Amino acid sequence: MENWKMGIDLFWGIVTAEPKLTLFIILLTVIPLIVSFISYTIKQYKLKKSGILEVDKMSGGTFEEYLGVLLKSRGYHVRLTPKTGDFGADLVISKDKRKIIVQAKRYKNKVGIKAVQEIASAKTHYQADECWVITNSFFTEPARKLATSNQVRLINRTELMKWMLEGKEYA
Repeated sequence: MENWKMGIDLFWGIVTAEPKLTLFIILLTVIPLIVSFISYTIKQYKLKKSGILEVDKMSGGTFEEYLGVLLKSRGYHVRLTPKTGDFGADLVISKDKRKIIVQAKRYKNKVGIKAVQEIASAKTHYQADECWVITNSFFTEPARKLATSNQVRLINRTELMKWMLEGKEYA
C-alpha cells in the first residue's frame, strides 16, 4: 500500500513541478471525457427520438402491428398473418412484385437460430421471394451464419432505429 502512495506522490510532484506538463496531462484526460460525454448524449438523444425505447416495452403482437405500420410508411403492402398457425411468418409484405415474409422478434436478449430456421422454412410455404427477421435487439453469431447460408435478411436494432428515424423525418 505504501508503494501505491509513493507512486501517487511522485506523479503529483512531477505534474505540479512543470506547468506545461500539468496542462498537457489535464488536456489528455479531460478531452476524452468530454468527447465521451458528447457521444453518449448524442446516442441517448437518438434513442429517445427514434422511439426504440417504446418499442422495447411493446408486447410481441404490438411489435408486429408496429412493424406493419412502419413498413407501410416505407412503401410496402402489408398483411399480418394469424396469431396461431402462421407457419413461422408474422407479416407478409410486398413491393415491386416481390413477396417478402417477415418474422418479428421483440426481444431483450439476442435472437438465436430458431427465428432464422422458422422463417427460412416458411419461405416455400408462402412462395416468397425473400424472408426477413426483424428485431429490436441483435442476433447471435450462429443466427447470422445460418441466415447467410439461407439468404435470410436480418434487420437488427441499429437498422430498425434507422428506419424509425427516417419515418419521422417524413412525418
